[in-house]
Amino acid sequence: MTNFPQRGEIYLVRLPGHPNDRKARPALIVSLDVRNKLAGDIMAVPLTTMFKPAPTHVRIEKEESGLKNSSMAKCEQLTTLDKAFLLRGPFAGKALDTTMEEIEYAIMRAIGVIV
Repeated sequence: MTNFPQRGEIYLVRLPGHPNDRKARPALIVSLDVRNKLAGDIMAVPLTTMFKPAPTHVRIEKEESGLKNSSMAKCEQLTTLDKAFLLRGPFAGKALDTTMEEIEYAIMRAIGVIV
């Protein structure tokens, strides 16, 4: 058992860029495990249950996420969070390898590497 967030896990987080939003939001950890272990922060993609098709959105089924509902990873909102912003987690399950590959592709698309 590890004592740090792992790539593919989902945590409830507080997003610092939304100061008036007091609600915890789920986010998928996308940074590498070695970084997650050694650094004071993690890289994550926020999740939503609002399904709007976009080239930078990836669906995560509830069976693989441990959440009550299937969600959409908003890869264009990739963010770095201090570990203090991690409120609760990880939830049961991890994103599948195939889902993580889709998320990597969507992140690259969001930053203009792939169009």
